[in-house]
Amino acid sequence: MDCRQRIIEEAAVMFRTYGIRAVTMDMLAARLGISKRTIYEVFSDKEELLNGVLKWMAIKQNEVMSKILSETENVIEAIFKMLDFMSDHFQKMSPAFQMDMKKFHHDIFKNLGEQKDNPYYKNNSEMLLRGIKEGVFRADTDIEITNKCMLEVAKLANDKDVFPPDNFMNKDVIRNFYVNYLRGISTPKGLDLISFYENLLDRGSNITGKDI
Repeated sequence: MDCRQRIIEEAAVMFRTYGIRAVTMDMLAARLGISKRTIYEVFSDKEELLNGVLKWMAIKQNEVMSKILSETENVIEAIFKMLDFMSDHFQKMSPAFQMDMKKFHHDIFKNLGEQKDNPYYKNNSEMLLRGIKEGVFRADTDIEITNKCMLEVAKLANDKDVFPPDNFMNKDVIRNFYVNYLRGISTPKGLDLISFYENLLDRGSNITGKDI
């Protein structure tokens, strides 16, 4: 692993754990066992480092989602696996990280949500097309409009300001928002599959028995 990648991966862990403002270049250098000067030879400032971290996180998320899509028997199974992944992903982010992103790095946070940079957008399109082909989503579903709606539903469900974790379980929020939205575009076959996987979750069963 080269120096740039080491810095990015360690910064990602520290930002998500402590928040962006709380992590200094001195702290990062000490954790990596390198000089602060070495970091500045790779990244001109903390803003550039944060951009690198967010792009790397998006790539890793896309890899996981592509793996899920390739290993699941049907698109509904894939969606439930992705919902688990998304829930776990946001659950591990400290509130400080999300607050710092919104308050002090608004432009970066906004750009990350753009379609071209968002791994969820591409994978949503693939899921919708696959679902129509498998007969679980209605053939008259507008891919572009539905994709945007699904993305906004997922973002809202994970907004800690709207649903404070002390009062709302993240998985319950996602399930009520996202899964119920999917019901609206599902065929009878799709509705049966949604009920099947929801029943598995209610019984505490693993959906596929495979690790992500």
